[in-house]
Amino acid sequence: MSQQKYLGIDFGLKRIGLATSDDTLSLAFPYKTIKNSKNVVQEVIDLIQKDSITKVVIGESKNLDMKDNPIMKQINIFKKALEEKDVKVDFHPEMYSSAQVINLMGEENKAIDASAAAIILQNYLDLQKHI
Repeated sequence: MSQQKYLGIDFGLKRIGLATSDDTLSLAFPYKTIKNSKNVVQEVIDLIQKDSITKVVIGESKNLDMKDNPIMKQINIFKKALEEKDVKVDFHPEMYSSAQVINLMGEENKAIDASAAAIILQNYLDLQKHI
């Protein structure tokens, strides 16, 4: 069986948190935070190729009544741009992932976005084990 590795993304208008899985798809780790700029799709594609990522999991942003948050329009554009580059992309609910990180690590933590991406990816990985 070939090695697999997933990339988790906590998409924000200013910053994008990234997390990666281990090769067994069991654990997610905060990776880094990148600036959301016009080059962000290529930056993510470069990372996918460098780290042999087989799937991307993006946090799906919904409000409490499960309707898309305003940022979902930008997330969908980002997802489509990745898919046009033949990247496999799944959504996973990201409700409160940043709040969980702030609760655990404090608001001044510089790794909030990457840690939120790790929570999204870990929840996704855990769910896949039960499907």
